Formats: sequence, structure tokens, C-alpha cells
Amino acid sequence: MPSKVIEQRPLDEEYEKTGVSPSDIAALRQWLKTQPHLPDKYITDMELILAYHSCYKSSEVSKQVIDLHYTLRTLFTNLFHNRLVDDSFIRTMNVILGFPIETRTSKDYKVVYFRLIDYDAKNFIFSEAVRAAIMLIDLMQYEDGAWKGFVIIIDLNRVTLGHIARLDLQTIQQLLYYLQEAMLVRLKGLHFLNAPSFMDRLMMLLRPFMKKELMEMLKIHQVGATTLEETIPIDALPKEAGGKSNSFQEIKNEIIDKLIANKNFFVDENKRRVTESLRPGKPKTITDIFGGIEGSFKKLDID
Repeated sequence: MPSKVIEQRPLDEEYEKTGVSPSDIAALRQWLKTQPHLPDKYITDMELILAYHSCYKSSEVSKQVIDLHYTLRTLFTNLFHNRLVDDSFIRTMNVILGFPIETRTSKDYKVVYFRLIDYDAKNFIFSEAVRAAIMLIDLMQYEDGAWKGFVIIIDLNRVTLGHIARLDLQTIQQLLYYLQEAMLVRLKGLHFLNAPSFMDRLMMLLRPFMKKELMEMLKIHQVGATTLEETIPIDALPKEAGGKSNSFQEIKNEIIDKLIANKNFFVDENKRRVTESLRPGKPKTITDIFGGIEGSFKKLDID
């Protein structure tokens, strides 16, 4: 059965689900009109709801996060420039598997699962994998609307030191900054499954870019451990990962078909970028983002 073009969730359903009111969004829309550098005419009300909800309905924090969200999508060109569902993207989706797990956590948090399905390290391009993963999450949000909470599971099964050697610090820094400061989600958990013997080396790369709150929600599960059951049932994982869901191949085909059917979503999303020359004050650069004072305004909520 061919995948169909996804339609955005009706806004009235989203208002009811999140408790955000149309007047909250109208106020943000009025503020957007005072920010000539932001892509006001391309930013949807749904995105404003996602931002406002992810910032726990704080108007001031929402404004800062909306600005940062589109600024990072403009400055982090490796991850966000000209995102297309093209041959290069399909190649990446044949190396990594990423998909939303149907089962939610006991607190009704959305769970997304990532892992390698091509284990040859030379085929693994870290920045392309991250780029594809964020594209997948964007499409999931477009379909679902706001999530009560968001949990990421990264299955490290079959990851080798050869893969770790292909991680680059720039992409790690940009990914973790975006995840912690500007992704329009309430991040509630980050899980590493099947931790390899060299997990300490991986953490040496990640730790410098992780805030205390993210470190506290990080869970590392050893090979063969059943500790993930505290978050979701193991049965919810794919067959080859010890679960009862579909096989890697079935899931991969379904996800690729879905992304191909919705390629125009990304054509439109590429328009939502900042025009730095119009920013009041001086234009922002990557140095401003990373050379500035540590700390931020987006709250990572720990249960």
C-alpha cells in the first residue's frame, strides 16, 4: 500500500490537546511581525504551537526559542541547508534506521528509535545520519502535533570503533546544542542501548556538549540488559532487536516510502530560514552562538 501525503493535524484539535489558546498564538504572530529577519510568512501556526508548548507556555522563552530555532536552521548548514528527499538521503536511510515506536511510555511520551542497519563503517557519514534523523523527526511532528514528552533511543548494536572514529566534533556540538536549546519538543529521555565496551570513549566526545539536565536524563543500557522495560516494553522494538515489531527491512521500506511521498514538506520547510542582514542589531554568526556565554533559557524538564 503506497504511503500517502501527510496532512497537518487540525489546529483546533491541537489547541484542545495542548491547552494552548489561539490568543497565545496570535500574540506570538504579532511579535513575529516585529522581527524582520524571521521567515514570518512561512512559519505556520502549528509551529508556533509546538514552540509555545515546548517552552511550557512561557511567552518570553518561546520568543527566544523561536528565534534560535530558525537561526540554527540557517547557520548549521551541514544539518539544515537544502534538505531534500533525494538519492543521497535514500543512501543514508539504507545505512541508518530511524522510526517512531508505536508504543508510548507510561507517561504518554513519544519514542523514536535509531540504529545502524548497514554495519560497514565506511558507509557511515555522521552529519548525513544526523541530518536524516532530524528530517524524520520534523515529519513526525508535522503528522502528530505536539508531544507530551519526547524520548530518543539510540541502539549501539554493531557500532564499532571505526564508526566512532567517523564522528566529528562540529556535528556533535551542533546536534547537541540544537537538541537541548532549540528543538521544539519537551525532551524527557535519551537512551543508549547495547552499550559497547568502548562506551567511555563515546561519552568523552559527547559529555563536553551536554548540560547537566541532559546528563541526568541519559540512560545507558548494557548488552543484554532489560532496563529499557522501565521506559517501553522490549516487545515494541524491531524483530532483530529482540522485539516483536516489524523487521528492519519492513520498517525501512515503510519509512523511505513515507518520506518520498512527503518530499514537498521539506521543499516548503527549506524556506523557513533567517535573513541575517535584516536582523535588528547585528547579524548572528556561529561564533556568536558558540563563543557566547554558556547557558540558556530552554528548560529541559527532568522527571
